[in-house]
Amino acid sequence: MTTMTAPRPRMKGYPGYRLTADRAPKTAKEARLLARVAMAVWGLEDDAETAALVMSEFVANTVRHAHGPRIIFLTVSRPACDRVYLAVTDRSPDRHPQLRTPDEDAGHGRGLLLVDDRWGFDLLRSRRSGELSAKRVWAELKLVRRSPL
Repeated sequence: MTTMTAPRPRMKGYPGYRLTADRAPKTAKEARLLARVAMAVWGLEDDAETAALVMSEFVANTVRHAHGPRIIFLTVSRPACDRVYLAVTDRSPDRHPQLRTPDEDAGHGRGLLLVDDRWGFDLLRSRRSGELSAKRVWAELKLVRRSPL
């Protein structure tokens, strides 16, 4: 199950993009495509592969570590002309990301090391019950080159 919403119009700034997808390995490909398309729309091809890689790593971490409902939300937006915001939201608020230094021959564990700028996670509450219901892992990438938009 994958559904894509249209660009989210804003009164100011750039449109944001959001994708609802399965928490499954195949979603990493969709996350990379979402990042590349958004970056191309904004004229930021120089940073597209970095954004795609970060989104792919976030999805891989969600597939590996999250539990519960198998739906995730992917977000790519542009809060400022020199930054891109990337996020993956899952329904596993009790499993928090941790920055680790993997062994040299480890096949995973480097996702957060790719983000040399700002990253973190937000715990989200259900609107109905007020209980913790989800976690959003995010990164803000500083752009190599600003687009003229």
